[in-house]
Amino acid sequence: MTVTRHWSSPITPAEIDEISNLVKADTRIGEKPRFWGIAVEEGLARALADGQGRPVRLVVMNPDEHAAWEITGWSSGIDREASLSGWNPVDAKRPGVSSDEARMVSIAARNSPILKEALAKRGILDSSLVWVDPESITGFEPEDLADRRLSWGTVWHRESEDDNGYARPVAGLVPIIDLETLEVVRLEDHGVLPMASETGNYRSGTWGPDREVAPLEITQPEGPGFKVDGHSVTWQNWSFRIGFTHREGLVLHDIGYQDGDTLRPILRRAAINEMYVPYLDSDPTAYRKNFFDWGEYGAGPLTASLELGCDCLGEIQYFDSHYIDGQGDAKTIVNGICMHEEDDSILWKHVNTRIGESEVRRQRRLVISFFATVANYDYGFYWSLYQDGAIELEVKLTGILSVSGIDDGDEPAYGRMVAPNVQAPTHQHYFAIRMDTAIDGPKNRLVEVHAEVEEDETLNPYGNAVKMVPTTIASEKEAARVNDPSRAVHWRIESTDRTNRYGDATSFRLVLPNTTRLFARPGSVVERKAPFISKHLWATAYDASERFIAGEYPNQAPLGEEGITAWQEADRPLDGAELVVWPIVGVHHYVRPEDWPIMPLQRIGLRMEPDGFFDRNPALDVPSSAAAHCHAPAPKESAHGSTECHCH
Repeated sequence: MTVTRHWSSPITPAEIDEISNLVKADTRIGEKPRFWGIAVEEGLARALADGQGRPVRLVVMNPDEHAAWEITGWSSGIDREASLSGWNPVDAKRPGVSSDEARMVSIAARNSPILKEALAKRGILDSSLVWVDPESITGFEPEDLADRRLSWGTVWHRESEDDNGYARPVAGLVPIIDLETLEVVRLEDHGVLPMASETGNYRSGTWGPDREVAPLEITQPEGPGFKVDGHSVTWQNWSFRIGFTHREGLVLHDIGYQDGDTLRPILRRAAINEMYVPYLDSDPTAYRKNFFDWGEYGAGPLTASLELGCDCLGEIQYFDSHYIDGQGDAKTIVNGICMHEEDDSILWKHVNTRIGESEVRRQRRLVISFFATVANYDYGFYWSLYQDGAIELEVKLTGILSVSGIDDGDEPAYGRMVAPNVQAPTHQHYFAIRMDTAIDGPKNRLVEVHAEVEEDETLNPYGNAVKMVPTTIASEKEAARVNDPSRAVHWRIESTDRTNRYGDATSFRLVLPNTTRLFARPGSVVERKAPFISKHLWATAYDASERFIAGEYPNQAPLGEEGITAWQEADRPLDGAELVVWPIVGVHHYVRPEDWPIMPLQRIGLRMEPDGFFDRNPALDVPSSAAAHCHAPAPKESAHGSTECHCH
């Protein structure tokens, strides 16, 4: 067998099937096993040559025996057949919920006699038009059910098959569901409230005729500027590899910049590692809402196929993505990842008015993206590489708000009205990013920089001298940092082996423009479940076993006992370490009426930019745009006497 895959390439359907078939042949998994996640064991695989089998791990559950295992094995390769190497028991409550398991729960719950009876009290007699979304119950398990694998359900009703069910919450109903037996073991009924009386449909024509929009064409007559070999990409001076995992979705590996004859490494790995969404409302159908969407469900299976819409424009390169479903079968997401170039306004410009000369360069960026649909919300994740050496992550939030019912005449205390008898709770979105740094090599340090007024009047006689104060973060216990724009806080990730021509360590600057804090009482479940959101940046020394900021299995986990806050107790030195930084990007969403019935895009993100990595502007070699592509035709007089100028 000849296999040429690189260790970092996304897992293939063939690898999934060969490992899954070995697991299915084992009698201990029972007649109706459930699978959650298969991934390459990166810590072992990254030292392997191309063509060898890859170490993998996956999770399988036997719901009839309340048992679960983390199974390790090897996929096939040159001189190797697929094999299993270990079965490690895990707490059966704690594996994530697959999309297949969620569908089984929804069907079983809406057919439950006790839920049907409660629906009938609300005039809902056709339960086939009811949705039940299984939600994470971590931290809110009833004491007498604490040994079970549980979920709780949000209940929605559609007036027709194609209705927007998320616009019609069934208020007051909270089914508690045993995920293994697929039964509603308890039903809370907090009283009948009126259903939404207004449509939440968002299709064209629902709210009036579509406006007229002139065509906007994106063309690249000579084709794209990037080159693709399998999952290896080069563009301008950049090179990197594209990966994909069940837990994180899109992963970028080995990001480097070609500087003359030298390929200089910057990041060994970059991915969205976790997403936490706490709702800040004590309403009985909202107070339990707080989710680790990646750790309790998985970004991979939630990835949307981009063949279903117009998400990218221009000369596009798509990559299919693969994952294991709840039955243990390989599934393919066609066009799961998109890559394309975008014009991004001005790169640099100056007009020399003394001689009448203007020099301007237009900026373009390479964008690598994927979208995940998490029930009602849709999240886009866009990594952009720029011609000046910057790296940017933009998270785009859209989709449908998670709403609750409200009685006639009541006003929401902890949210906003968005439609008659429909309120949207205030909530937050936190995104934990994992970046394994490699600035000019594997050994790096983290330095925090802030601004201070120079207090020495002999040095600052006019009162305007400001110094930038660097502080090296020496060890992990110091590496829980808070952003503070009032002090111009930012961070440098420095090489400990290489300096620039000024004698400074070569480095990249990390800026976090979007941060917030959790507005929850200390000791609350929301606060204890995700202690990592209390800070805006964490750092650890690389350890292959420390993969996820919230811990390996956060579903029904002990609150706050695992993950990065536990790892930091080791207090490993960071100066000259293989460094992993974990930025936290957050947004406080106090909703607007304009967010309904579907939310216009909201953008948050982070930026890494070279800070002494180069000796001067690295984009001086970007050529001026050809006149045929950027020209100013003769001014045309408008109806109001002004002039119009067009740039193509």
